[in-house]
Amino acid sequence: MNKKKLNIISLFLFLFFFCSKSYAGYDYINISNPFLNKIPIAITSFKNVSKDGQGKETIKEIEDLLHHYIKYIGFFNIIDKKAFIQSDEKIGSISSEINFRDWSSIGTELLLTTIVKVDKNELRLEFRLFDTFKSRLIVGKIYRTKIANKRKTIKTFCDSIIKRLTGKDSIYNSKIAFVSTVGKGAKEIFVCDFDGYAPKRITNKNSISVSPAWSYDGRKLAFVSYEKGEQQLYIKNLITNENSVMNFNGITIAPEWAKGSNTKLATTLSISGDQEIYFINTSGKIIKRLTKNYGIDISPTFSPSGKNMAFVSRRSGSPQIYIKNLRDNSVRRLTYTGRYNTSPSWSPIEDKIVFESVDNKKKEINICIINADGSNFIQLTSNSGANEAPSWSPDGSLIAFASNREGVSRIYVMNNMGTEQRRLLLYKGEQTFPVWSPANIKW
Repeated sequence: MNKKKLNIISLFLFLFFFCSKSYAGYDYINISNPFLNKIPIAITSFKNVSKDGQGKETIKEIEDLLHHYIKYIGFFNIIDKKAFIQSDEKIGSISSEINFRDWSSIGTELLLTTIVKVDKNELRLEFRLFDTFKSRLIVGKIYRTKIANKRKTIKTFCDSIIKRLTGKDSIYNSKIAFVSTVGKGAKEIFVCDFDGYAPKRITNKNSISVSPAWSYDGRKLAFVSYEKGEQQLYIKNLITNENSVMNFNGITIAPEWAKGSNTKLATTLSISGDQEIYFINTSGKIIKRLTKNYGIDISPTFSPSGKNMAFVSRRSGSPQIYIKNLRDNSVRRLTYTGRYNTSPSWSPIEDKIVFESVDNKKKEINICIINADGSNFIQLTSNSGANEAPSWSPDGSLIAFASNREGVSRIYVMNNMGTEQRRLLLYKGEQTFPVWSPANIKW
C-alpha cells in the first residue's frame, strides 16, 4: 500500500473517531469538578397546539415540573424570562425558527423548547434542547402518553438530557430510603422519590427498624429490626413484598450490600464475642470474616471497584475510619481530624468518602469529606445542629443526610461540595438514616 493511500486512511480514521466522539460525548458537565460552573439554560414557555387551547392547567403543571427537575440537580442556572429578547409568541421551537444569536447574546448556552398538545386524557410533548453557540440540536424527544403519567414523562426526558450532557445515568429515576418515627416509639422504613415526592411506608412492624440498605438492582432493602425483641436482619423484596429474616444471636447492625451484588452483604455481628464485620449471603450463611481486631468494627462501605472497604473501628481508642484492601487484607487508618468519625459512605464514582465527624472543640456533629488516600479533608456543614448519616446520590453529585437544624431531625440534600443545602421533604415525625438507591429504579 503506497504512502498516499495510508495518509488517506489515517485521515479518514481520525475524522471518524473525532466526529463520533464529539457527537456522542458532548461532556458539557463534569460532575466531579469541585468548581462546577452552572450552565445557563433558557426554558421557553410551552407552545400549546391543543384544539381550542385546552389543557392550560395541565400544561402549567408540566411546565412547573420541568423547571423543578432541571433546577433541582444543581447543574443549571435557569435564565429569567425577563431577559429574553423576544416575547413568548415570537419565540421559535424548532431550529429553522430560532435566531440563536438572540439567545447567545444574553448568555444562554442551552435552549429548551416544548410543543404540547392535550386531547382529553392524552398528552403529546415535543422537547428540543439546543446548543445556542453551536446552533444545533442536542436532544430531541417526542412523547405520547396519558396525562396521569406527566411526572414520569418529564423525569424520563430530564434523564435523557443528563445522559447526553454527562455520559452518565442521572438521579431522576432514583429513590431515597429513610427511617421515620411512627406513633409512640416505633421507627419504620420509608421510601420516596429522589426529590422527596411520594413518600411510601415500606415496613409495618410497630417496632424499631433502622439502617436501610439498597441491593445493586434496587429491588431489595436490607435493614435491622427489633420486632422480635432482639436485633434481626431482614431483607424485603420491594417487588413481591416478601420478607426474609436472619437471626445471628447477638448484635446485628449496619448491613451494606457488596458492590454490584444482589446476593451478598457485609454486616457487623457479635457471634465471636467482639463486634466484627462479615460477608453473608441472603440465606444467612456466613461467607467470610472481614475484620479481626479487639476494637469494635462497624459500618462497612465499598469503593466503586469493590476492591476496598471503608469501615469504622475503635482499635485506636475513639471511633475512626479505616480502609481495608480486600485483596491483600492490609488495613490503614484514614481519619485523624476529629474525636469521632463515623458513618462513612464511599462515592459511587470516585475515591471520595463522606462521613460524620465530631470535632475536638465545638463538639458539633458535621458532615465531612475526604479522599481515600487521606488528602483534601473538607467540612461540608457547620453551625447547623447535628448532621449525620450521609449518603451519596448514584451519580456522585449530591449527598443526602439527616439534620436537626429545625429542632427535629429531617432529611436534607446538598451538592458534593456542601452548597445548596435544602430539606428533602416535610413529613410527620422525625426522619433519619437516608440512603440513596441505585440510578435506575424500575418499580
